[in-house]
Formats: sequence, C-alpha cells, structure tokens
Amino acid sequence: MGIFEQRKQLLTEQYESLIARRNDIVPAGNGVYDRYHYPVLTAAHAPLIWKYDFDPATNPYFSERIGVNAVFNPGAISLNGKFYLIARVEGADRKSFFAVAESDNGVDGFRFWDRPVVLPETEVPDTNVYDMRLVAHEDGWIYGLFCTERKDPDAVPGDLSSAIAQCGIARTKDLTSWERLDDLKTASAQQRNVVLHPEFVDGHYAFYTRPQDGFIDTGSGGGIGWGLSASIEHAVIDKEMIIDERYYHTIKEVKNGQGPAPIKTKRGWLHIAHGVRNTAAGLRYVLYAFLSDLEKPYHVTHRPGGYLIAPEGDERIGDVSNVVFCNGVIAADNGEVYIYYASSDTRIHVASTSVDRLLDYVLHTPQDAMRSFASVAQRIELIEHNLALQ
Repeated sequence: MGIFEQRKQLLTEQYESLIARRNDIVPAGNGVYDRYHYPVLTAAHAPLIWKYDFDPATNPYFSERIGVNAVFNPGAISLNGKFYLIARVEGADRKSFFAVAESDNGVDGFRFWDRPVVLPETEVPDTNVYDMRLVAHEDGWIYGLFCTERKDPDAVPGDLSSAIAQCGIARTKDLTSWERLDDLKTASAQQRNVVLHPEFVDGHYAFYTRPQDGFIDTGSGGGIGWGLSASIEHAVIDKEMIIDERYYHTIKEVKNGQGPAPIKTKRGWLHIAHGVRNTAAGLRYVLYAFLSDLEKPYHVTHRPGGYLIAPEGDERIGDVSNVVFCNGVIAADNGEVYIYYASSDTRIHVASTSVDRLLDYVLHTPQDAMRSFASVAQRIELIEHNLALQ
C-alpha cells in the first residue's frame, strides 16, 4: 500500500471514529443545564472531501489542499425528528461559509452534509458571511438571518480593517435551496446579531436588532433593539427601540446582543443573549437569559443577574479566547432544550436543559443588584434562609 492509500485510510478511520464518539453528560452540574464531555462539532468534523484531493495522480501524498480553521456559531433547528446545525465554517483563508450538520439525538453523531450551503449573493457581494440565526416563522418559511460583512468604501487608503456589517436575510424550505432576500435596512450604521421573531406582531415581521456606531465599538449604540417591518422580502425598520440595555460594571457593559430566536413558553418568551465586558486580558463573552411578555415580546419581565453560561476549562482557549457565543437553540416538543454554543471562536458545544428548568432559573434568580453592598445583602438573605432551614 502506497503513501496515498495509507494516509487516506488512516484519516478516514480517524474521521469515522470521531463521528461515532459518544458524548456523555458531565456529572454534578449546576442544576440549570448539563454540559457534555466533548464538543459536538470542530474543524476535525469537516469532511475529508472538503479538504483533500482524492485523485492520486494529482495528490500523490494525500496532502491537504483547502484547510478548515474552525467550526463555530451555529444556527439550529429540528425537522422531522432530526437535529440540524448550520455552522459557521472558517477556512484557512479566513473566509466563512455555512454548512449543515445533522444528528439523530442532538448531542453526538453530527455529520456534515457533503456540500456547504450555496448562498446567493446580492448586487453588492458579501466579503464574508457568518453567524446565522435560524427561525421557522409562522408564515411557513425557514429564515436564516446572518451577518454580511463588506469592506467600508469610505475607509482611508491603506485601512484594510474597517468594515460595514449588516443583516443578510435568506429563506428556505429544506435547508438545501436558499432564496436570498434584500439585506435589512435600518437607520443604524452597523447591524450585527439581528434575529427574526418567530411570529407576526401587529401584522408585521418583528426583529431583534443590535445597532452600533462602529464595526467593533458600539459607541452611543448597543443594546438589544426591537423593530417592525411590513415586508420580509424588502425588510425596512423605520423605528428601533432598545429593550435590553447595556449597564456599567455588569456582564454586558461593552455590548450585548440577542442569541437565537426566543423560545415561547407559558410564562413568556425565553431569551438567550450574549454579554461582553472588558478585562485586562481582552473582551470576555458570556451568555445570559431573560424573559419577555407573551403579548408584548419587547417588554422584558424578568432579568436574572449574572451569566447563564461562561467559558470553562478548554472552552477558554482558541482563536478568540475567553468567549462563549450562542445563536442556536432547539426546544423539543417534550420540553427538552438544547443550547448550542461556541467557545473561543473555535468549536461548538451543547448544553441540555428543559423549558421548566430555564423558567425556574429566570423567575427565581435575583436581578443584578448593581452595587457590591447590595450584592452582599442578596447573598446574606440566601444564607440566612438556608441557615433557618437547618
């Protein structure tokens, strides 16, 4: 057996072993959700046919031709009893694209489809696309909202970093064929982390937005916004209002944004979002949750203080360290919830919980007390309550 066949066989065996690996719950969690031992998707899950030329005449050493750097920030949806992630796959060339991976149980066995998503371009082509939020809307379509990034045409000569981020919109019935719609139009200079609400509100399409002054810096903007559009094919939001603001010395002092579309529950719309604060080591991303009114999704009713999920252990290491980010959640009909989160812009994990457990968390976790003295008072109240029960 020559080197071509040896390497092909070895890499194929390693790949199939990775796909078949069982993923078990890490015991003794916090009671709100369960983590799992292994990521559900990594760069190593990219099919070999994406990376290697299988022709021995043109690739005698079975060498990698087109590399994959990372797999992260997936949209998520359940269809016909299967779990689907539309992951952000970043090539070695730094360009991101979308690809569908499916699993029977949502915690392991995820396998990418043979071909990545072919996303049509607009008249002004995207330089990069990423972080798709999937939502099955009551109008019958599955929508994917994502960040479309283009170089800032007003950047000074030599500035190769300035970019403009906006919300791209595409829709599908089967996750295979995609129709590209117009990019969302708002009054904001930059829009990232835009999410479509799954139901009509006052006969309009409703959006969670994240207006920013700059590509990275929020400036005077930021916070999770809310706006309505009469059309989805040519979506325009004339008026945005902030429904979840940033606050000084909290987990969301630098910026925050809606994660996936909220989950509809008997007590309200259950949201998972990300919050960012600055540290001496750079920006730290965590996930947090809140609840909004069923009839008025823009009215927040419960704001648990602190984070829901923060990076732990190996999750803290990667291309952009100390980060967890979520734009995909699946709420099953039986009440189980699967939170798909990426760590450090490198890999994808899952945390499993239930609607009831999450509602218990948001309804009974106190709000951020905003001051050290008040925070201590909250904790002493809990301590005294527990001591009285002994």
